[in-house]
This record gives sequence, structure tokens and C-alpha cells, in this order.
Amino acid sequence: MAAIRLSGLYTYPIKSAAGLELSQAQVTTRGILHDRRWMVCDRTGKFLTQRKFPQMSLIQVSVGETMHLSIAGAAAASLELVAVPTEPESVAVDVWGDSCVAWSMGDEPAQWLSEFLGLEAQLVYMPESTHRPVDHGRFDTANSFSDAYPFLLISEASLADLNSRLDQSVPMNRFRPNLVIQGCGPFAEDTWQQIKIGDIVFDVAKACSRCSIPGVDQSTGAQGKEPLKTLATYRRWDHAIWFGQNLMAQSDGILAVGDGVEILA
Repeated sequence: MAAIRLSGLYTYPIKSAAGLELSQAQVTTRGILHDRRWMVCDRTGKFLTQRKFPQMSLIQVSVGETMHLSIAGAAAASLELVAVPTEPESVAVDVWGDSCVAWSMGDEPAQWLSEFLGLEAQLVYMPESTHRPVDHGRFDTANSFSDAYPFLLISEASLADLNSRLDQSVPMNRFRPNLVIQGCGPFAEDTWQQIKIGDIVFDVAKACSRCSIPGVDQSTGAQGKEPLKTLATYRRWDHAIWFGQNLMAQSDGILAVGDGVEILA
């Protein structure tokens, strides 16, 4: 049997914006460094995503000491700003009913995003002092602005199985995982309860129920019925479509593409 290895590593600094592929990454129990620490919301603080604004997939992000924003394939002006506010203004935001405190990123990104999305929007950052428990408090682990859990894992074999059923294959980025693995069978990840990647132990919390975002072409922002239509024929139960597994890390550390994966339970 082939060894199971980490084959892909991704972070999505702004929730529902484009992701970044990494060769290695710093990991905390809250997630991969920078992953979903920023979020776009409306003027009331309610989060905005590709579910209603599929064009958000075109927002390109890079993060260091500064944050750089641009629109893929567009002549719109790019924007550079301080990644973490130095004189923060606290704002109340809402993510799936979770009310928490974030820091406003200021007027400039708010105007830039409002023009692109066509409504009054703002960009916010989650400081370390904000503790948002995963999955509506099911566990005490802190989460950033991801929907429910800090990590999403999908195997290459599961995607290959899906693509074998589609007229036109889709790339892994439709599902926006953090961790991609190779060397196991299709949906083997459904049977795992605890795994070790490199030196980090992860608990498998639950399968990931899928919304409409996998129907968004991440390179164009176009929205379609696939692959969810096909997934629904064989991955639907309990009134949801399931693809991928949500994980929680037991400790901080470093992950790198090529790290071995050990099934502990």
C-alpha cells in the first residue's frame, strides 16, 4: 500500500476570497497562519461570501507585514494596506450566528470592496483576543472566520472519484481545502477519527457539509450546477451533501508538502 502523504497545503487569508498554495506553513490550533483571519462583511457586520457574491473568488490576496489586494483579470486598481491595524477600531460582526469582536481595516479597503461588490462593504480582522469556538461551541477550540472548523482535509482520490462521474472535471480549489492528501482510497478520510501529519496530531471532528460554493469556478467567478448536482446522487444524507473532513489540531507546529500521514484511529 502506498504511503499516505500531504500533497497540498492552502490558506485563504480573506474568507471567500482566493486562496494561496503553500509548500510549508505555520500551524496553530486556530488554523494555518493567516487562514481566514480577515473577512468581508456588510455595513451591519454580517459576513459576505461567494454564496451570494461569486465574484469574490477573483479577489487576490497576499499577506506579509502588509496586505496586497487585486482583482484577477481586471484593470481595477490594486490596494496595499497594513495587514493588522495599529490603532484598531472594534466592530461587532456575525458569522453564522456567532457574534464576535473584530477590528476594522479602515475606509480604504471598505471603499475598494464596496465598488467591486456593488454594496456597502467593509474588511475586518480577527485579533488573537477574540475567541470564537468551533461549530457553535461544540468544542472549546478557537476558530477564525472559517464556517465551522479550523482545517478542511480532502483526499486526491475522493476528487478523482467525483471527476470520474462528471462530464467535465473540476479542480480541487472548488472545495477550498486546507489540507490535500494522496495515497489513500476514495473517501477513506470518512473513516478516520484521528490522524498525524508530520508532527501534528489532528482530531477528525465531522464531515463537511457543502454549500453552493463548489459550484463557483474559482478562476472566473461563474456559477453552475456541477459538481454539486452529481455529488448529490451519491454523497447526500441527513439533508446535506458531504465532501471532505473538518479537523482540529492538538498543537502548534509546521506542516510541509510531502509530510507523512499516519492514521491513529
